Amino acid sequence: MTDLYSAKIILSTMSKTLSAQELSEILDIPIAACYRKIKQLESAGLLGCAERRLTQSGKRVCYYKSQVKNASIEFSEGKVIACIRKTDGPTENYVYAVSDELDDDESAYVPTR
Repeated sequence: MTDLYSAKIILSTMSKTLSAQELSEILDIPIAACYRKIKQLESAGLLGCAERRLTQSGKRVCYYKSQVKNASIEFSEGKVIACIRKTDGPTENYVYAVSDELDDDESAYVPTR
């Protein structure tokens, strides 16, 4: 959820359901990237298919809804702490610790969930 596309998708689907095509057009995200982010967000439990609609051509289209009620991020003593409250009630905490052994080119965060 920390990248721009994911954040845009989550925020856009908090109050209404939108299809991947609508998200792509509204948010100016390439459709392939939009589908990739949707899949990642679904796998993480942060986005879900709220309904499937049948188009006039007979194709089923999924309309997505955010599963995030609210979220907060805290930076503290070499850690990033993300607290995500989901719409169905549970709160999930994610802790990412900064690794001292990483080079500048490598990823700075190691999840310790």
